[in-house]
Amino acid sequence: MTTTPPTAPPAGPPAPAPGPGSPDRIAAAGVSLARALQRITASALGPYQSAVIRIGFAATYLFFLVREVPHRHELYGPDSPWHWDLARQLTAGNEAFSVLLWSDSTLWFEAVYALTVLSAAGLLLGWRTRAMSVLFMVGVLSVQNRSVFMGDGGDNVIHLMAIYLVLTRCAQVWSLDARRAARATERAALGLPPRRDTVGPVLWALLGPALLGATLMDGLGGTWWLPVLLWLLWLSAAAWWAANRFEPAGQPRALLDVLANLAHNATLVVIMVEVCLIYATAGWYKIQGSRWQDGTALYYPLKLDYFTPWPALSDVLASSGLMVMVLTYATVIVQVAFPFTLFNRRLKNVLLVIMIGEHAGIALLLGLPFFSMAMIAADAVFLPTVFLVWLGGRAALGRQRLLARLPLPARFRRGKEASGAPGIPGARPAPDAAGPGGKDDGGTGRGGGHSGTGEAPPHGGGGGHTLVG
Repeated sequence: MTTTPPTAPPAGPPAPAPGPGSPDRIAAAGVSLARALQRITASALGPYQSAVIRIGFAATYLFFLVREVPHRHELYGPDSPWHWDLARQLTAGNEAFSVLLWSDSTLWFEAVYALTVLSAAGLLLGWRTRAMSVLFMVGVLSVQNRSVFMGDGGDNVIHLMAIYLVLTRCAQVWSLDARRAARATERAALGLPPRRDTVGPVLWALLGPALLGATLMDGLGGTWWLPVLLWLLWLSAAAWWAANRFEPAGQPRALLDVLANLAHNATLVVIMVEVCLIYATAGWYKIQGSRWQDGTALYYPLKLDYFTPWPALSDVLASSGLMVMVLTYATVIVQVAFPFTLFNRRLKNVLLVIMIGEHAGIALLLGLPFFSMAMIAADAVFLPTVFLVWLGGRAALGRQRLLARLPLPARFRRGKEASGAPGIPGARPAPDAAGPGGKDDGGTGRGGGHSGTGEAPPHGGGGGHTLVG
């Protein structure tokens, strides 16, 4: 007797794929949103990019001010053709800010000029970065708004970036503040009490009355945002000090960290957009010019005496019609195309190298070094993190080799023997670190690696985010 094996029930229709409003899709979107919020609030992105921007713009304006020391009175001081009374009339109409217009005294001008030079040097080194960034902004705005006809495109970029830097945590790496924070972390790990900071509170106490006096005398210009920004920064410094002093691991300290990270990351996005707008507008305006259309635009500045610091070199380049045409068209193509290549890492890096080379050529051929330095510093926001980490490691290695060849005092030798780092007492040897997996993050600073060149911990106390350290 045979039996018929049981047959499987007929298969039903396949389960439908989850739609846009299905619970699985909604849950996945919620997880992605939570990760994104965690990313932008838990850390300040682009630490290396923001450090290069800080160093680049501070160095650019510092070198400019030092070069113009013999001519400072004619450019921005009491002997300027743009007289003090004319500057007062102009700022009364456009509501610009300049502390040089508080007084026409020569002594006051010299003090403001010297303070601007010192603040640029302090910002370059990353010493008390928040205070130095505020003083640097005040100095840049004051000097540039004193004689508005002395600037060029590079000065406009410095003008904007000086304001943006105030809102960034640009001293997380490659700064004296980062080294101070790293040493404080080492002392805490060893169970030692933190060093008492007196410089920060002194700076805060000195800047407070100055800000109050400027506000009462209506000396902060006619805009509302500048006094609001300065008072918020001064009050937030006190909040940081209180949180670090009385509740370093509490919720107020964590909230301040989140707010600082949000401000930094938002400002970094604004800087990126600003650079893209600069290149896009420059490229599209060039397209409308007949000289750029026929490929001869580069020829004419090479024949102007004002833009030919090396006449022989300019003549050689201008004598080649093919080279002039190629460089003219390449300039337009790169500037127009760059904003559209940001989502392609390799193509973006190639165009970035071309643009940096273009600005180096402008500095050499046209004699505009400070314009080129400002634009290269702005381009640095898109540099790959892995490249910047490698560059920092090479610089640290070169510094160690240089110090190893120099005769060092006894205290530096003891520090070298104790730490293994030449000439840096108590410092650790620089590890070879890159971002996760050593990958390029496309200029967003997702690498998170440390180069050992004096970096603050991700949420370490300090990092240049407060006046009082």
